[in-house]
Amino acid sequence: MTNGPTPTHLADLTAAQLTAGYAAGEFSPVEATRAVLERAEAAHARTNCFTRIAADEALAEAGESAERWRSGMPAGPVDGVPVTVKDLLLTRGAPTLRGSRTVREEGAVWDEDAPSVARLRESGAVFVGKTTTPEFGWKGVTDSPRHGVTGNPYDPERTAGGSSGGSAAAVALGAGPLSLGTDGGGSVRIPASFCGIFALKATYGRVPHYPASPFGTLAHVGPMTRDAADAALMMDVICGADWRDWSQLGPVAGSFRAALDEPISGLRVAFSPSLGWDVPVAEEVATAVRTAVGTLAGLGAVVEEIDPGIADPVAAFHTLWFSGAARVVQHLDDAERELLDPGLREICEQGARSSALDYLAAVDTRMALGQAMGRFHSAYDLLVTPTEPITAFEAGVEVPKGSGHARWTGWTPFTYPFNMTQQPAATLPCGVDRDGLPIGVQLVGARHADALVLRAAHALYEAGAARIPAPPALSSAP
Repeated sequence: MTNGPTPTHLADLTAAQLTAGYAAGEFSPVEATRAVLERAEAAHARTNCFTRIAADEALAEAGESAERWRSGMPAGPVDGVPVTVKDLLLTRGAPTLRGSRTVREEGAVWDEDAPSVARLRESGAVFVGKTTTPEFGWKGVTDSPRHGVTGNPYDPERTAGGSSGGSAAAVALGAGPLSLGTDGGGSVRIPASFCGIFALKATYGRVPHYPASPFGTLAHVGPMTRDAADAALMMDVICGADWRDWSQLGPVAGSFRAALDEPISGLRVAFSPSLGWDVPVAEEVATAVRTAVGTLAGLGAVVEEIDPGIADPVAAFHTLWFSGAARVVQHLDDAERELLDPGLREICEQGARSSALDYLAAVDTRMALGQAMGRFHSAYDLLVTPTEPITAFEAGVEVPKGSGHARWTGWTPFTYPFNMTQQPAATLPCGVDRDGLPIGVQLVGARHADALVLRAAHALYEAGAARIPAPPALSSAP
């Protein structure tokens, strides 16, 4: 099996391309995994995107996969595909450290997988390693007291975004075509936008989640991939039922992959440049997003520029999010709290001061927001916005210097509202700014319309609207 792509090229293939190559006997999962592991080491050297690279385990899993492919009996749609997992999700036999110095490694090794990890393992995926997260996934950039700062693959001095920044950097640099992230306020969409990849925050409950997040139903699990087709492939695997999640949705009707090729002609698309909140969107971002919307119109979608008529729910989001953070650290003593990220410590103190009535008032705001978006989607199939109003800024800070924002939510106005409403929302690249940094466009669907969101995103990829330059070659990494 030496006539296929070289190992360097293997690391650049999508999951669908890899499994097609395995089926045709062009190359093996072992060859692909070796190529990806080489990229993982180089990606980590450039961006600090891994907490653990599991080379020996991955090669053993790849060998088992190769035997299954040779016998013509792959375990599932992602058999032999290299995968990374954000270090908030359990992986059997490996520590889950959550970016925190308060987590003791000897007590952090679980004997079970998170539901999405378990479904991937059953399907034969090869687990390359765990990726970085801010402490307990609390903010929209990726740096932590335990693992340091994760840089952007296009410019390591810029942020990768967060909280799934390690996963986004790994996918962008070829350290596995598939990654699992978690999204609490944009945590897969922010880094995907900054790193030029695809990410989907699925409808809440569509991908089972265990252990339950202390941030409650704001936290979703979702795929981070090179394109929408791979995300659909991954969704067909990770949406499998798991009794450990009491809030999971019922079985999926049909295949996400099978729905990709349905036309988008006639889709009712609402384009909102700033959600009606006078968000200052960078000119290059606004232009690139408007161009992507024009592509949707060219494909037959019926586009109208209109705002959804909702108020910014940031105060309610803060009450819910900060209260969840306070719950995360509730068991820590004073000495352990001194080990926390100072920003996390601040929001935990604020969250601890919220009363039950404050929390329920935030829930009321959330329900009203969900009703408003439900009404909006009775008239429009998709809402399109910028993913972020800016591109990646300096690494190692929570907010851009000079922005005047106090918290990360100040520069992420397009993402956290749709965690509150539990809607599916995806981001894909639609251009680059003058510094060559990726720009993202966000597609939001009604609850349960995950397949429609994936279909529209796939149409943009097929039309060439989502192609951007690859990150600088890793050979130039220091």
